[in-house]
Amino acid sequence: MLVHAFLIKYAEIALKGKNRYRFEDALVHQMEIALSKIEGEFEVKKEQGRVYVFCPENYDYDEAVDALQHVFGIVGICPVMIYEEQGFEKLAEDVVGYMKQWHPDFNGSFKVWTRRAKKSYPISSMEVSAELGGRILDAFPEVSVDVHHPELDLSVEIRDKIYVYSQTIPGAGGMPIGTNGKAMLLLSGGIDSPVAGYMIAKRGVKIDAVYFHAPPYTSERAKQKVVDLARLVAKYSGPIRLHVVNFTDIQLYIYDQCPHDELTIIMRRYMMRIAEHFAKKDRCLGLITGESIGQVASQTLQSLASTNEVCTLPVYRPVIGFDKEEIVRISRKIDTFETSIQPFEDCCTIFVAKHPVTKPNLKVIRRSEQKLSEKIDELMETALNTTEIIEIR
Repeated sequence: MLVHAFLIKYAEIALKGKNRYRFEDALVHQMEIALSKIEGEFEVKKEQGRVYVFCPENYDYDEAVDALQHVFGIVGICPVMIYEEQGFEKLAEDVVGYMKQWHPDFNGSFKVWTRRAKKSYPISSMEVSAELGGRILDAFPEVSVDVHHPELDLSVEIRDKIYVYSQTIPGAGGMPIGTNGKAMLLLSGGIDSPVAGYMIAKRGVKIDAVYFHAPPYTSERAKQKVVDLARLVAKYSGPIRLHVVNFTDIQLYIYDQCPHDELTIIMRRYMMRIAEHFAKKDRCLGLITGESIGQVASQTLQSLASTNEVCTLPVYRPVIGFDKEEIVRISRKIDTFETSIQPFEDCCTIFVAKHPVTKPNLKVIRRSEQKLSEKIDELMETALNTTEIIEIR
């Protein structure tokens, strides 16, 4: 039995006051994008403080629910049955029929919630709830009413038609994409950065991404792994422009010219410079990384301060205080974990120093970078000009 519509519940958007309509409009837009991939004509509509998805006669229910569960800003999805408004007796008959169809074996406690959006309806909300509760008790002798802690909430909305629902499917939460600007994600093939991208997108930030490729030291399969990760994140974040930077020559030159204990920090600083270049070009308001304090040598507070120093844009680190287990838990939730652990190494692991410095001195790091001369600028220019851009949808 296909439902006729979905009532969409949101949380934070309701607190936005006079700007609320902008967030609702952004949510509607993201829902339309998500549902456009499913066969059938869905109509997303705002009605009297509610957001509804009206469904076609034939559609894939599971696909529709899955699409809506990937839209940030939605906290609940309620499958709705819609009946014609033909007076209270017909309403009561339809509600009892709904219970028999959706909860035929129910024998617990329930409560009826009535919302009378059609103010001309002759019976008050409380009277409708009380009378419907009595009709359900007559039809289901083993059930009971509990107005404080019911096992089943049955909601009835009286509009031009009658809307009935009793289930709330969890949504992704957060804020609609595009309501809080845009940022550039440094995306590797690991576990942490896809989670960081997901978490910042959940706050309404549109994301693009940059990946540092080092052929022949990293394979095409390693690159494809990152594309696959971007595609999984894009299920939540919407389309992502993935910048694939050929970083090999820069890494080899740094490896040849700089002290090996400083390799990780100096390479990271050049990655941040390149990422910021594309961030500014794409009008991003910040950079995003998957760094977590103390997880590796390049993620101590001293190392993070050293990489921050080369940026003029703010650097956001959503998982900065998480341990690995917490990050893995989210990666499993968003289905990136199995892809992240595929054995295809990225450039950071290939060129890692055996004994990296954990407390880099900025003066020493700058002095080492000065030894790179003008050639590093030429290599940077080449890397920027040869960057491949892949549109991920």
